[in-house]
Amino acid sequence: MKRPSISLLTAAFITFFAVPALAADDDVVARVNGKDITEQDLNFAAAEVGGQLSSFPENERRRMLVQFVIENELMATAAEAAKLDEADNFDERLDYHRRRALRDAYYDEKIEGAISEKVAETIYEEQAKKMGQEKELRARHILVPTKEEAEEVKKQLEEGADFAELANEKSRDPSAENGDLGFFGKGQMVKPFEDAVFKLEKGDISDPVETQFGWHIIEVTDERSRQVPEFDDVKEAIMGKLLQSKVQSSLRELQTEAKIEVLDEDIKKAMQDAAIRGEVPPGAMGGEDVGAEDVEAEH
Repeated sequence: MKRPSISLLTAAFITFFAVPALAADDDVVARVNGKDITEQDLNFAAAEVGGQLSSFPENERRRMLVQFVIENELMATAAEAAKLDEADNFDERLDYHRRRALRDAYYDEKIEGAISEKVAETIYEEQAKKMGQEKELRARHILVPTKEEAEEVKKQLEEGADFAELANEKSRDPSAENGDLGFFGKGQMVKPFEDAVFKLEKGDISDPVETQFGWHIIEVTDERSRQVPEFDDVKEAIMGKLLQSKVQSSLRELQTEAKIEVLDEDIKKAMQDAAIRGEVPPGAMGGEDVGAEDVEAEH
């Protein structure tokens, strides 16, 4: 009953997690052949592989990051000893990682650095004020396949049948025990159901209501002002949305100012299709600045 499109860079950024700020950046956490591994090294490693470790407990993530940096240092030292930095493609590899480091620096300074907790708190206060004025209803329902069955259910209720027993016997909604749907606000139920239930007063039983699921008989059992969560409970979610929005707006701005050419026609077509689906901004596909509406007109 109850009812995101982002770029690859956005996905990478919003899965990033930082090493807890328990120590200064230059604090040494390990040494490999006399070379210090610092908290700053762990932060850089978290930016690279943090998303892959996000499902692990915090203490395990930290241990795995230290291990990752140690292994990185061991392999880097071995590569130098083998003179792999003199390989034909090493300069190109180095340039790629330099560009990636610049990307990370831009993200830290211009994107994440532009998001403040104060902005998140302002958004929370605005939304909390609106939420506190909204009504939530608690309702139960009996869902049956036909209007005739719904009319028969209502008749039985009017004759004194127990709603919960009738719901358990006849309702096609197995997720609602005794027919109970709990508390919900506007926008959480399918439209015909919402339109009907918010016209009822506490204790009222509806006439048959049709939705794509079938026919409903609804009873409102309680109402309240919408419950507002504490800021600390939603801060992370608000900051995440702000961060995602900032990444997207920054990329749109950068793409608008850039000349991007995708020369591989198959990739260009795939990016155009992705733009129609909202998975990449239209300006990211290169060549002429083809918007989703332009591509749609070609199909």
